[in-house]
Amino acid sequence: MGLVVKEIAKKVELLKPFDVDKIDIKRDSYFHSAYIINLPLDSMPDHIWRYIFETKWKSSRHLWDRKLFVIGDKLRLVTTADDFGKKLDWIEQIIRETNQAIQEYTHAVQKEEERRIKEEIDKQTLWEERVRVKTIKDILRKVFA
Repeated sequence: MGLVVKEIAKKVELLKPFDVDKIDIKRDSYFHSAYIINLPLDSMPDHIWRYIFETKWKSSRHLWDRKLFVIGDKLRLVTTADDFGKKLDWIEQIIRETNQAIQEYTHAVQKEEERRIKEEIDKQTLWEERVRVKTIKDILRKVFA
């Protein structure tokens, strides 16, 4: 039976404050009314965070004119300029939901690890008890055989 260890995932936030003048904003070459905006993250998300993030934003009701991608330590938003402030609020909400899910995932991983360690200790204790009983029986056999 192999040992399965789940990874602990880390939370990621938008990097704040950041220099607005250094934010890369370009017009999208495929959708002429859309822009590509690269927002900095405070760290590079691991695969667990990226998976949960992608699941969260794709399940959102607000997909009609925007797409999000994690690229390295940046969040790439492809969107129109309409209601851009609301879109930033939406992104922060998705990040909060992702980080909440990461916290729950990490808690579950830690609980599972605690359960696994307790199970190993219980097995070891049972094995030690069997050895003690066998030793006592061996002594009894020598003395009373």
